[in-house]
Amino acid sequence: VTIQGPLHPKDIVIDGSLSSQFLTGMLFAYSASATEPAEITVRNLSSRPYIDLTLAVMEAFGLPLPVNTNYTHFYFPGAAAAISQAQRRIYQVEGDWSGAAFLLVAGAIAGELTIEGLMEDSVQADKAILAALRLSGAELSISKNQVRVARPMGTKLTGFEFDATDCPDLFPPLVALAAYAHGVTTIKGATRLTHKESNRAQTLQEEFSKMGIGIALQGDIMKITGNSAPRGSIVHSHNDHRIAMACTVAGLSATGDTIIDEAQVVGKSYPHFYEDLIFAGARLSQQGPVF
Repeated sequence: VTIQGPLHPKDIVIDGSLSSQFLTGMLFAYSASATEPAEITVRNLSSRPYIDLTLAVMEAFGLPLPVNTNYTHFYFPGAAAAISQAQRRIYQVEGDWSGAAFLLVAGAIAGELTIEGLMEDSVQADKAILAALRLSGAELSISKNQVRVARPMGTKLTGFEFDATDCPDLFPPLVALAAYAHGVTTIKGATRLTHKESNRAQTLQEEFSKMGIGIALQGDIMKITGNSAPRGSIVHSHNDHRIAMACTVAGLSATGDTIIDEAQVVGKSYPHFYEDLIFAGARLSQQGPVF
């Protein structure tokens, strides 16, 4: 692909149903280059919290913010190119709630964990994992920059209902959590999973069935029937980093060994995932590309 500038923003329409990332890229580009008025119209925006995060980063660096009309229209007045207005500053990147969700679920099903570096007031969509953990009956203790999670003594996790439409990346850790929750867990937003690294709805159904966990897909709804003892099995990541992490977490308290083929794919988003689990006390062994 060969691209040549400069960029001249025009009025455009974006379909936001598949991913908010398309809009994020255009917001940065238009803010930095719009010298004439231009507007981005968005249809069917998904994952709105990620757009809030985008706008917050733009504001932190002094980029002009568009006029936001209910997340359907973003208008740039185009007074001047924004590159010259951007401010150099020291910026501390937040801890990643998407990656932390797997560790938090591990704490709920396999032993108490405390995760540091998470901002409670974050606008990241995947912070919603806290709500799901509470619904399942997990024990949470939250302070300014850390979260402790455990399963209350003498109790069992229970099935829950959760809407993951705006946080579809939570589906894999939610399924791992639901695998250990007694009863049926219902998660809304399954149609958001088709265009990920794999078709995650089908992949989760296929791989967790090998561990004895029943997953039914009914349109936009995923239903998981959990139990207290998923069985270890040989599973495949489908070259999807979140599937590999979900199967790993689900295997922590399974009966028998769990072997994950193409396990190294976690390097896409969380290169030290296995090392962190080992540090927390998990027993993992590596055999080439297999864990």
